[in-house]
Amino acid sequence: MADLVKQILAKPIQLADQVTKAADEASSFKQDCADLKSKTEKLAALLRQAARASSDLYERPTRRIIDEAEQVLDKALSLVLKCRANGLMKRLFTIIPAAAFRKMFCLLENSIGDVSWLLRVSASAQNRDDEFVGLPPIAANEPILCFIWEQIAILYTGSLDDKSDAAASLVSLARDNDRYGKLIIEEGGVGPLLKLVKEGKMDGQENAARAIGLLGRDPESVEHMIHAGVCSVFAKILKEGPMTVQAMVAWAVSELAGNNPKCQDLFAQNNIIRLLSHSQIPHPNKISSQLHNVVTNTMAIKSASKLPQQQGDGANLSQKVINSNGMQQNHLPHYVHYQQNHMLSGTSLKGRELEDPATKAKMKAMASRALWQLAKGNSPICRSICESRALLCFAVLLEKGHYDVKYNSAMALMEITSVAERDAELRRSAFKPSSPACKAVVDQLLIIIEKADSVLLIPCIKAIGNLARTFRATETRMIAPLVKLLDEREADVSWEASIALRKFACKENYLHLDHCKAIISAGGAKHLIQLVYFGEQIVQLSALVLLCYIALHVPDSEELAQAEVLTVIEWASKQSHMTQDETVDTLLEEAKSRLELYQSRGSRGFH
Repeated sequence: MADLVKQILAKPIQLADQVTKAADEASSFKQDCADLKSKTEKLAALLRQAARASSDLYERPTRRIIDEAEQVLDKALSLVLKCRANGLMKRLFTIIPAAAFRKMFCLLENSIGDVSWLLRVSASAQNRDDEFVGLPPIAANEPILCFIWEQIAILYTGSLDDKSDAAASLVSLARDNDRYGKLIIEEGGVGPLLKLVKEGKMDGQENAARAIGLLGRDPESVEHMIHAGVCSVFAKILKEGPMTVQAMVAWAVSELAGNNPKCQDLFAQNNIIRLLSHSQIPHPNKISSQLHNVVTNTMAIKSASKLPQQQGDGANLSQKVINSNGMQQNHLPHYVHYQQNHMLSGTSLKGRELEDPATKAKMKAMASRALWQLAKGNSPICRSICESRALLCFAVLLEKGHYDVKYNSAMALMEITSVAERDAELRRSAFKPSSPACKAVVDQLLIIIEKADSVLLIPCIKAIGNLARTFRATETRMIAPLVKLLDEREADVSWEASIALRKFACKENYLHLDHCKAIISAGGAKHLIQLVYFGEQIVQLSALVLLCYIALHVPDSEELAQAEVLTVIEWASKQSHMTQDETVDTLLEEAKSRLELYQSRGSRGFH
């Protein structure tokens, strides 16, 4: 950097010397040339001072200010050379407007002001003595640029406290205006911000991490940060940093991953998935009792609602997991042993317990948010999250966490199950019905669906639908709550419930026949008919497709006959907005044909 700055400064210093020499040789406008020489010498002195301080100068404003000074000195040289004309004829034909020197004096004064500002803003904290830096002439038309330069310069040369304040100022700019964020990146702000995240005081680290998260608003900006080394810096903090800084870094990871999914794998390569997953782990003294509560609460709900108990392996699992003392030793100690022997973020789990509850809650919320964004559409990352035992932790957080922890956990589970729906290997390994972690997750999702009274509802509906192919034929307890939601007043809830049920009823689900019968038994037909006739258009279509699946697989159902489903399907097949999709049109014809083989051809008018 120092050598580059010296190269930039070499030509304007040379030009300044040439202007001084030419001014001494002037044969006309001698007083004006003398004044011009005086200002040039002042500028040259500042340029030489800048050359001596080249290692401290902030490159971005240096380039612009020195380029501007070079252009001014070049014009000054041309002007004074005209004043050296010898002979009467040369002087007569060399016309210098009266305003030329006044304009040149102004330009030189501006360059003097710019270089003086550059030296002040690049000075160390000790040498600046809290001097007001002011606004350089070059930034008169864009004062915000000067302010950005000043804050970034402080990030390079200021004290740790000053750097923290500068990072906070950049946070305010980036939060208020996308263009300001772009300028901060273009003017070289990312590098010193990352350095502050790594080396600053706690408040400075936190401010810098927040700034990085705010700056990563688009794929290009995130890519710039990746090249600047954000992954390794964030990994170091998540491994060794204070929890309050870790929480802010986790939030920044969520922002970067959400705005550029290409960085997901790079974060994974830097071990960030594991570090975030482990930050969700409750203290070893709590994990067993929390999982015990998750399972026993669900069993109590089952008993109270008189739902049929799971048979086979599922029932055996319940008996093995729970005994009169709370937990069976051949299952859950695997998790407890893991928690007790794993060291989190370079410090013991015991050390984490010393953090105040608000900080711990924030860390869990931000880690869940980051894992949610990192999991989107990424099978290897979802597999890594599941292998880290985070599924169990998400189940605990859904039951015990604060609102934002619950929401982010629900969204993370929605994304992980969405990937598992398409990835058979992940589905088999992470969501085996015999897995205590999977069972705990499903239990918590169903509790939220049955309550049906929070913003967690839709992600939980989606997650259960994504897992439709993992349930056994005897595991039908999720059908009734989903069917009940078809009668929900909010269209988006009914729509999501119908989509989830379609995943149980479609041909791709091996147990579609059992699930269709369960939907009918839960009263699904009457709700679907109401939605087909009276629902909003998007809900109508989804409900119609589900109704067709049920009619295809259980055409001899007495409940379908009594509900006159054949009449509904015939009516729907005449509605243009319902038959525009060729796939839906074909499905309607198939369902109608199947029903006509089994159902009475009685009255089919719309009642």
